[in-house]
Amino acid sequence: MALSNELARNLLDIKAVQVNPTNYFTWTSGIKSPIYCDNRLTMSHPTIRKKITKAFIDMIDNMPEKPDVIAGCATAGIPHAAWLADKLDLPMVYVRSKPKGHGKGNQIEGACTKGLKVLVIEDLISTGGSSLETASVLKAQGAEILAVHAIFSYGLDKARQLFKKENINLATITGYDELLNVMEHDNLLSKSEHEQLIEWRDNL
Repeated sequence: MALSNELARNLLDIKAVQVNPTNYFTWTSGIKSPIYCDNRLTMSHPTIRKKITKAFIDMIDNMPEKPDVIAGCATAGIPHAAWLADKLDLPMVYVRSKPKGHGKGNQIEGACTKGLKVLVIEDLISTGGSSLETASVLKAQGAEILAVHAIFSYGLDKARQLFKKENINLATITGYDELLNVMEHDNLLSKSEHEQLIEWRDNL
């Protein structure tokens, strides 16, 4: 079984991802969505989080350039960045959503990344805004952004366009399409529901 499908099934099993084609969830943005994704739950499942780390390592092995530093997006990307950096024996930093309101007012926590090649780790890509903001903060401090890697993506066209505009590579372990394929294969979705959910995503 492809790892992308295997992990999609794992996320379903632990209810990190839930899909309901008849009773939509409401995102923080107010968007009504048939899918709810909370990859923070993977922290509580050692076998799955190790599988995620291994998948990130495999993705790095296929990169033409290797990172000097692993950077985590606040907050859910931070633990996965830490586990990955530990396995690779690399420095790790994390980037706050905004500068700290006291002390030195840091937005980047960890050693200086100026002149270093950085891989950004995120848990979830929706529009891509938060991870691209993380990349922007790092670039402003002199880092070279190699890519953003994430656990899961909704596959929104808006995200693809934003990453293309910023000329930053995006790769994810699994995503919305793999999830729906697994659900239909496991008889958790009908073919018509599958088509409905694809149409929702493509029209968002």
